[in-house]
Amino acid sequence: MNLVVVSNRVSRASANEPMTGGLAAALLPVVEKSGAIWVGSSGRVRDGAQKEPFAEIEALGTGALAMLDLPAAHYGGYYEGFANSALWPALHSRTDLIRTSQDDYQSYREVNSFMARALLRFRKPEAVFWIQDYHFLALGAEMRDLGVTHPIGFFLHTPWPTRAIIGGVPHHRELVEAMLAYNLIGFQTDDDRDNFLSYIKFDLGLDIADGVVASRFGTSRCAVFPIGIDPAKFAAHAAKAASHPDVSRLRRSLHGEKLAIGVDRVDYSKGLVNRIEAFDRILTLQPQLNRAVSLLQIATLSRGTIEAYGDLQNQLAKLVSDVNGRHGEVDWTPIRYLNKGYSQTVLAGLYRTAQVGLVTPLHDGMNLVAKEYVAAQNPVDPGVLVLSKFAGAANELDTALLVNPHDIDGMARTIATAFSMPLVERRMRWEAMMAKLRAGTIQDWFTDFVDALQDAHAASEKAAGQKVPAELPAVWPVRSFSSIGGTRLH
Repeated sequence: MNLVVVSNRVSRASANEPMTGGLAAALLPVVEKSGAIWVGSSGRVRDGAQKEPFAEIEALGTGALAMLDLPAAHYGGYYEGFANSALWPALHSRTDLIRTSQDDYQSYREVNSFMARALLRFRKPEAVFWIQDYHFLALGAEMRDLGVTHPIGFFLHTPWPTRAIIGGVPHHRELVEAMLAYNLIGFQTDDDRDNFLSYIKFDLGLDIADGVVASRFGTSRCAVFPIGIDPAKFAAHAAKAASHPDVSRLRRSLHGEKLAIGVDRVDYSKGLVNRIEAFDRILTLQPQLNRAVSLLQIATLSRGTIEAYGDLQNQLAKLVSDVNGRHGEVDWTPIRYLNKGYSQTVLAGLYRTAQVGLVTPLHDGMNLVAKEYVAAQNPVDPGVLVLSKFAGAANELDTALLVNPHDIDGMARTIATAFSMPLVERRMRWEAMMAKLRAGTIQDWFTDFVDALQDAHAASEKAAGQKVPAELPAVWPVRSFSSIGGTRLH
């Protein structure tokens, strides 16, 4: 098997360098060890036709990175336009924030088509393609249209919303139909898979049998593969980072006060405003906690050219300033708010220093910060995870303190409880969560998906000779956008 992993971006970072995102950080260690080829954007764009599309190919452990210059004429519409101003808000149930155009959709499809053509160079007899995330919903269909018959799987790292919500995305039907070109479609949770299958059944009118859907492409299996981390490796990072200058300075600066930590991108799905307001409420309702507790919020800036993100950045900066101005002292600041990234090693040390981990998204696919915080804890004296029940991680880490991030008072009370939790209870909760992490590692996720993909492809090939019943709506034939005029060819 020659595994080809495809994502919008790739990671070249080590544990000692800042990581660019959750998906990239999660894939890096397993790609390094699996011998896979990891294909994604180089971060650069190029004008005109590209005879040799790959900007750079380099070794990555036993595998390789293949970094592609994407077409300049379409990158903005694809990435900032349709992917992150239409799909991302809808997938996180924020249709009120959808801002997109027909040109954005055309660019999204052009980039998916461009990537499909680039992947042809990896079409070896034993090749298996694994596509990652919402940037490439249509990539499998574009590859099938180019004659690729190899196993092609897809994994969605975000939630998949209800039928009514996904119906707010322009061209939603075309995109979902195109997704049926994948032999295996993977989701983080049962709810995500069930929402997708509900759309397939009631909006497309297709039959479903044990999570398998038949279309003109063959059969597609829909299944759940909760992504994990490498808990032993992350624990080792945490122990190693104890003497790191950033971690040592943080520890010395606390002067005995207890610390809560949050680590997120600045994104409206992460519930940052609600979290800051809950911390403000703690200090208002329990003034005895002033100078006794503080919050370190690491919030890396993201997609600032998109209006919703720029507005959120400004709102958060003002809110933190207001809270610090209201509760702070000349020698004490309740909230330390940082807009920069840290390496996984340093983050592990920061997590271990904090008595409380705050992971309170309004809606999230998994949120690996929750798992990282748990893995980084000192087994003798572990901290407490406060976790939104709307994060995928809540399905596994059910001994965390689960909260509704829309209930500010309730979240404030729970955070205060976390700060005062006795050691025996902390250990009991932590040990139960660590057992879950060890039972579902990133390596397990990787292996389980690839094995299931090959099985799903074999089942689809077996069914290929069976004619799709006439009453089933045929999926429209996917064709590449014309470079001139932007019309779809049928």
